[in-house]
Amino acid sequence: MELASEISVVLTEPIASKNLTVWELIGLGRQPYTNWIGTLTQKDKEKIKDAIDMVQITNLTYKKCYELSDGQLQRVMIARALAQDTQLIMLDEPTSHLDLYHKVQILKLLKTITQQTNKTILFTTHEIEIAIQLCDKILLLEKNQNTFGSPHELIQKKSFENLFPADTITFDSQTATFRVNKK
Repeated sequence: MELASEISVVLTEPIASKNLTVWELIGLGRQPYTNWIGTLTQKDKEKIKDAIDMVQITNLTYKKCYELSDGQLQRVMIARALAQDTQLIMLDEPTSHLDLYHKVQILKLLKTITQQTNKTILFTTHEIEIAIQLCDKILLLEKNQNTFGSPHELIQKKSFENLFPADTITFDSQTATFRVNKK
């Protein structure tokens, strides 16, 4: 329980029971602070409401999780991590299974959360171009080395050029985008 009050985690695996309401699922984030029965105090309920408000899902509060789209369920899982009230939130591929619009919405939401709560959010992603635009710091995991820095620093170091074979994909440092080499 001590670790659960320090770090909250949002995984990509499906939730155990989609028969829970959004409120109930987010309420599970308060488990490190409740008694053995899981009774929610007024403070717990306020944390849940604040998390729901922050991720803008008030209209979903009493829906069952099986009624939600992938993007809505991802917001609920982020709200659960927020309700857990830890300084560090870790997410595994928070944008997988989402279309481009919802990927951007989730990553912008995460950026807003860091700005408004001063929490640290650490996540894995393959959405490199979006991460370059929205992340404060990036750690590139490569075969022979791992590079860390702000997107601007990584562009200056030409770190993105090493991610893909040059004959297939190149990085344009002027536009901070990747291009497919057609030849």
